[in-house]
Amino acid sequence: MKDLRVTQWAEVLVNYSTKVEKGDVVFISAGGIEAIPLVKELYRLCIEKGAKYVEYELSVPEINRHFYNSATSEQLSFFPQHKLDFMKQVNVYIAIGSADNSMVMAQANQSNMISYAKLTRPIVDQRVKHTRWVVTRYPTHGGAQEARMSLEEYEDYILSSCCIDWSIESIKQDSLKKLMDEADQIRIKASDTDLTFSIKGLDGIKCDGRYNIPDGEVFTAPVKESVEGYITYNCPSIYQGKEFNAVRLEFSKGKVVNADAGNMTSDLNRILDTDEGARYIGEFAIGVNPGIRRPMRNILFDEKIFGSIHFTPGQCYDECDNGNRSAVHWDLVKILQGDGEIWFDGLLIQKDGIFVHKDLLQLNPGDL
Repeated sequence: MKDLRVTQWAEVLVNYSTKVEKGDVVFISAGGIEAIPLVKELYRLCIEKGAKYVEYELSVPEINRHFYNSATSEQLSFFPQHKLDFMKQVNVYIAIGSADNSMVMAQANQSNMISYAKLTRPIVDQRVKHTRWVVTRYPTHGGAQEARMSLEEYEDYILSSCCIDWSIESIKQDSLKKLMDEADQIRIKASDTDLTFSIKGLDGIKCDGRYNIPDGEVFTAPVKESVEGYITYNCPSIYQGKEFNAVRLEFSKGKVVNADAGNMTSDLNRILDTDEGARYIGEFAIGVNPGIRRPMRNILFDEKIFGSIHFTPGQCYDECDNGNRSAVHWDLVKILQGDGEIWFDGLLIQKDGIFVHKDLLQLNPGDL
């Protein structure tokens, strides 16, 4: 039986997020075969909308792992020009993550993964800068297990956070964007966390269902060399196939000068040493999705947790360019529910994960 919610999900992606229209070239990319039900609905809708060409790709992470482990230097340095050439023709890009094992790359050759990410960065840049793109995640047994849920509970959780009226959520985010646009000094205080930085001159950007589904954050970027203090992230983070917990970063003049993650400290510093920009912050964001309240070990969801922030080492976004460039963009999440404060220019806007500023009260979920 077809789940009508999958059709609704596809409609959000096609009609709201990417606004597929007649004559578009659409590329649907699924990382795992489990997402076929959603791929089918997306394909059907894009054809019905009049897209002149719809390409779909089903990649298998286990096969990609063999490439990173076995490729020669010649193979690692071969640039797939055909992929860039095709991406230059694409108007709409829809990506679906559906791998059943988030740890599939845990034992893969990390240096080869980093090297290949640098090589193929022009393809990613073309997609990000020149297409109407959106990314989502499809529920799998592996994802449900990581979220500590049954598959049915996980499906309900994902669909309830994706299939909402994003036009209404967009209006709610306006007030937070306005405060960000006007702010200079930011302070984040919580357990083992005391950060200060400036966002002066850097716009707040609403994330209201255009690029990620689920969505629900408002982000900006710190002035590159303004970050001072320290932060300990309390949300598990899976990056390059490995899980990191209790990542602690210390900053001086914007740069990470000390990084610790327990027995993963060496791996953490290896990532931060990818290039010069990996030790600077490219994004500061506040999560506001009312349907996401706890970690799922899936960054697309965890970075939207209501009552959280993410403070991201690496590449900034073009929409809010603080000048930082890196092959890394690592959304590390700090949950402030029950423990934490966000201050804008000496004014408390959020306490213990709940907005207290009078202009932001409508962002709080109805059950709080």
